[in-house]
Amino acid sequence: MKPNLTVEFTAKTADGNFKEESVPLHSPDELFAFVAPGGGCDSIPTEVSEIQMVFLPPSNPNAQNPVADVHTTLQIGMVLFNGPLSEISQVAEQIIDKAGRGELSQSFLGVMGVCT
Repeated sequence: MKPNLTVEFTAKTADGNFKEESVPLHSPDELFAFVAPGGGCDSIPTEVSEIQMVFLPPSNPNAQNPVADVHTTLQIGMVLFNGPLSEISQVAEQIIDKAGRGELSQSFLGVMGVCT
């Protein structure tokens, strides 16, 4: 199964170089498990200056509504979501819901600039 999205962490090191780490994910469920308390995103180092979540284009384009597949970017704090408009809007709605229910790690909320 090919990954559906890639989460890329970018950190600036003391000597000014950038270090990147990528995590491939296969579904939005894996994404939310990753950013939940106790998930892989639970303790983000302070060196991380940006998180990019890159959603891959759909394997079957939306013929009835091509606007759904338009590439877009949503930035929340230092987290950038890139990919098809339909995916980004669904994930944004889920982030709002899960943040309200306390289902996102404090580290992830901090990178998004949310004071908790």
